[in-house]
Amino acid sequence: MILEKIQKENDIKNIEKDDLPLLAEEIRTFLIEKISECGGHLGSNLGVVELTMALHLSFTLPQDKIIWDVGHQSYTHKLLTGRMEGFDTLRKYGGMSGFPKHRESPCDAFDTGHSSTSISAGVGYAQARDLRKENYYVVSVIGDGALTGGMAWEAMNNAARLETNFIIVLNDNNMSICENVGGLSAYLNTVRTNEGYMNLKAGVENTLAKIPVHGENIIRHVRRTKNSIKQFFVPGMLFEEMGLTYLGPVDGHNIEQMRKTFREAKKVKGAVLVHVCTQKGQGYGPAMRHPARFHGAEPFDIETGLPKKKRLKANYTDVFSTVMRKMGDRDPDVVAITAAMPDGTGLKRFKIKYPERFFDVGIAEQHAVTFAAGMAAAGLKPVVAVYSSFLQRAYDQILHDVCIQNLHVVFAIDRAGLVGSDGETHQGIFDLSYLSSIPNMCVMAPKNKWELSDMMKFAVAYDGPIALRYPRGEAYDGLQRFRAPIVYGKSEVLYDEAEIALLAVGSMVKTAIEVREMLRDMGYACTLVNARFVKPIDERQIYLLQKEHRLLVTMEENVRTGGFGETVLDYLNEIGSTVRSMNISLPDDYVEHGSVDILKADAGIDAESVTKRIVAEYIGL
Repeated sequence: MILEKIQKENDIKNIEKDDLPLLAEEIRTFLIEKISECGGHLGSNLGVVELTMALHLSFTLPQDKIIWDVGHQSYTHKLLTGRMEGFDTLRKYGGMSGFPKHRESPCDAFDTGHSSTSISAGVGYAQARDLRKENYYVVSVIGDGALTGGMAWEAMNNAARLETNFIIVLNDNNMSICENVGGLSAYLNTVRTNEGYMNLKAGVENTLAKIPVHGENIIRHVRRTKNSIKQFFVPGMLFEEMGLTYLGPVDGHNIEQMRKTFREAKKVKGAVLVHVCTQKGQGYGPAMRHPARFHGAEPFDIETGLPKKKRLKANYTDVFSTVMRKMGDRDPDVVAITAAMPDGTGLKRFKIKYPERFFDVGIAEQHAVTFAAGMAAAGLKPVVAVYSSFLQRAYDQILHDVCIQNLHVVFAIDRAGLVGSDGETHQGIFDLSYLSSIPNMCVMAPKNKWELSDMMKFAVAYDGPIALRYPRGEAYDGLQRFRAPIVYGKSEVLYDEAEIALLAVGSMVKTAIEVREMLRDMGYACTLVNARFVKPIDERQIYLLQKEHRLLVTMEENVRTGGFGETVLDYLNEIGSTVRSMNISLPDDYVEHGSVDILKADAGIDAESVTKRIVAEYIGL
């Protein structure tokens, strides 16, 4: 097995050229087998096998820096840097991350997880290299999807000012601008980076500039003529106009062609963009036919490509999907907005039923929010469906463009709380804090699937900025008989007893039910309140709870600072309450990857841990 010869970085350079296609095949087989067992990002990784091999053959790690945008396509990179054994613990608690992590290997130059960041980081690396007078190559790999993000264009604009080498690899798996392949493109790539050509170009311009009076005009005319001709033949003219040298398109599954192009790219004294065309899911039929399904795959049967575990119950995304479609039926002013995730956020059904009222803006969360603000200002009712961790990227737009104007934009925030295997960059554990800090914003969280439906209806009928956050995974179907109407700013008393009061937010209501049962088995009376609203909090209910109980416990799946518990504590301090309080929340830290149950136990917010803390506190009263 050739793959077993890869024990550390740069070992691939010892592999015979004729054996490279076999190595690529072995890598694909390895990834399919491992991800079919543990789950992970399959399609994107299968698509960049040869590209990654070509990069590792063309550059020397860790001296040279390869920065992967998003980073979920870095599995082959991990294999080629000697981490094959780590795949047995891929995305498991304490195991290997599914994204680049510098703590894992110095070959992971930059930790990533969100899109459109690699070019900015690469420009930073290149500038630092030059300031410190060091000598290494910097390569930023970015996908055509991530290139829709504004940050990537800001970075390219900045990269154009570089006077030393910086390489951007555009991994285009959409095949949208690949028509100009062939001899002419290859010829232009070679000529444009040829030292003789560069020197000739500079010499001609210098000579023309010396012509009295008319020299500069002649140069401008030549440039205009050259550019107008290139518009017909060079597919990367847009990048050229920005000041980047463009090479490509290149077949992203042809290792030798890419190696040759990277050699040419190294010659450029400035920023150069190498356009590489790949096929997502390459080499595995089900992933090629269904790329969206295999973006982040659950464990699956290799032969059929179908998930091993059948989902018996609807998840929260499914519930939201059904409600959104019904909202579309009832109200023609309801529109749906997503940032390149119609399937992941549950908007596919709405898109099919109402295509003219569905808007996918690409990986551009900032634009999505201000776009929604414009729609709201014009009288529509926009629903922005987005993952919690990605909404962070649009904080300023929420504050400045939506909330200052008090516009009616609904934020449907999926993947709120702990999400598990994707780790630090994807845990949705900050939204209660950053949203609650914004004036005019209303924040809700449902206790179960029925309340999500009711809250969506409330949100669409509301007048102003409003957010509802719900977790990843199976929708809780308990407490069905508790379905009091949603009233602005009002909580819901589920069980009214004495001694200890649990005030839980969203997903933590289910945990609070378990805690209450454990406490009752121990002989403690326990009130349970579903908070419903995080902003505004139900001050009247909290006032009554602190008067009638000895211990008040807030429970949330959010970091402590700026969260629901701190807001409640501030109110208790304001009214001079002497009730003992306890804040059950996540620590002010980043939470690594692992199963949600393990992460909750580790953070001390699972039912057993919470019960032990409450009992210890209560006994001390």
